[in-house]
Amino acid sequence: MAEFEKIIKGGTIVDGTLTPPYKADIGIKDGRIARIGYFKTTEASQTLDATGLVVAPGVVDLHCHYDAPVFWDPACSIGSWHGVTSVTNGNCGFGFAPVHAKDADRSMLSMERNEAIPYEAMKAAMPFTWETFPQWMDQIDRLPKAVNMIQLVPVTPLVSYVMGGYEEAKSRPPAEKEIARMVEIIDEAMAVGANGWAAQRLLGNISVQRDYDGTLMVSDIMPDDFYLALAKALRKYDRGHIQFAQASGNIDEGAEGPRRDMDFAGRLAETANRPLIFNAVVPIEKRPDVFRGQLAVVDEYNKRGVPLVAHALTAPLYLRCCFGEKWTFFDNVDVWREALMGSYEERIARLSDPVRRQQMKQIYDQTRQPRSVGDISQFICRKINREDLRARYQDRTAGDIAKTEDKHIIDVLLDLSAADGWKMQWQTPAFNSRPDHCREMLAHRAVAGFSDGGAHAKFQTLGMFPTDLLSRVVRDAGAITLEQAHFHLSYMPAWVAGFKDRGCIREGMAADLIIYDLEKLAVEEPEMIYDLPPNNDSRLVQRPRGYRWIMVNGEVSFEEGKDTKAYPGKLVRCAA
Repeated sequence: MAEFEKIIKGGTIVDGTLTPPYKADIGIKDGRIARIGYFKTTEASQTLDATGLVVAPGVVDLHCHYDAPVFWDPACSIGSWHGVTSVTNGNCGFGFAPVHAKDADRSMLSMERNEAIPYEAMKAAMPFTWETFPQWMDQIDRLPKAVNMIQLVPVTPLVSYVMGGYEEAKSRPPAEKEIARMVEIIDEAMAVGANGWAAQRLLGNISVQRDYDGTLMVSDIMPDDFYLALAKALRKYDRGHIQFAQASGNIDEGAEGPRRDMDFAGRLAETANRPLIFNAVVPIEKRPDVFRGQLAVVDEYNKRGVPLVAHALTAPLYLRCCFGEKWTFFDNVDVWREALMGSYEERIARLSDPVRRQQMKQIYDQTRQPRSVGDISQFICRKINREDLRARYQDRTAGDIAKTEDKHIIDVLLDLSAADGWKMQWQTPAFNSRPDHCREMLAHRAVAGFSDGGAHAKFQTLGMFPTDLLSRVVRDAGAITLEQAHFHLSYMPAWVAGFKDRGCIREGMAADLIIYDLEKLAVEEPEMIYDLPPNNDSRLVQRPRGYRWIMVNGEVSFEEGKDTKAYPGKLVRCAA
């Protein structure tokens, strides 16, 4: 009988710990790395020839929203396509447990606008047979999945559950007894393997991630003392982490707002005495003082022994904007938010209203708003359906068209969209594409990535971040080494999340591995696919090239980019 189930033979191992690359074979048995050395092919039932390939630990993605999509997409794409083998869910404080039966629809609506997860897909795929967080964990445990999952307790459903509903939770601060009950629920969740809690707090008109009705999310309006109480509740555990996203000031006002936000995250980490990952540090090229100020705060807390960690956005961030869809990233501007609410017919009627159009122009002329996703004059015509329009406008910016045709920017965006049947896609500029800024961020206590996997699927493809980092930043630019990349893709996030047996290549660790050809590694161009239930709704994806095998718990989940349908992922219950 063969000693191993599989041997990965002849590859160059980059083990995730900053150890220099080395050549060796890996013997896999019972889903784990049984031995590292040199073996005969007769010692295994199956041999994977990794000659000339890199063998590295699977990517750990700490910011995902597969809570709903895992019900209809067990592959948990697109992250799994790009080497992600483990994720955390419940991020931003958004999710579906605990939940009263009467609030099931309301919980789905709460994810429709802020994370752009279609209500129709959730309604068709999610059975809502759970109420408590332990029951939710059991449900996730039973689902087939291509990645391992850790679950965080999301603050918005937690507060709403205890306070009697979403609207009640927005009407007043929670009472002391209610907070005590929330802590009890977190304890119940931790007892069955949850790994901490998560929240978003986007304050005032800065928020572009709002509830289905345009109001702020429950987590946005919770006060400092509330979050400090939840952090204190985590302190009694020697496991678990906090995910926290906060924005309290306009970036054009300087770095003080982001520094203040990071400082409060540091206070939470210090109170909990557990790792806190802050979302997100974005290296905007025109304002490097902002991300450098945030990282300076991380350094200050780390020097005091406080485990504050930055989540660094390493992949270029751009978004696709189609005004026929439920576009949410203008929600920090009242006139735009109101226009983009309701049904398709209602949205188009408001966008076509000349009075509202004039208001939009006045706001833009006075403040250059909306600009939450960059200067809209730099939006690019990326996908045009009408052939005559495509010939004139393809790949041109709104600003260029406005100048050429002597039109206002707002008129360009909306007139061309209307002429194309409201199907035209505009692409925002990428404002964080410098490899040297990636190197600078990863020189601090930081995790690479930030995918939002499962969310905003019509607008962005940040799930490609591992392939982008390895190809663009490591191979092409030489900004960081391969060892550094895998440390920040796997080992560091595994430490933050509390994955005890994942994140590096060592004997006894789970066999979560990616085997790839570095020279061939690439991110394909964006494309729309139509696979969302119940009626094949669309989403934007980017596929990878160069991965020979992706393995989860010793089973091949993807081979040459093809889904094997093995779904070897597990719910990882963090030990008490």
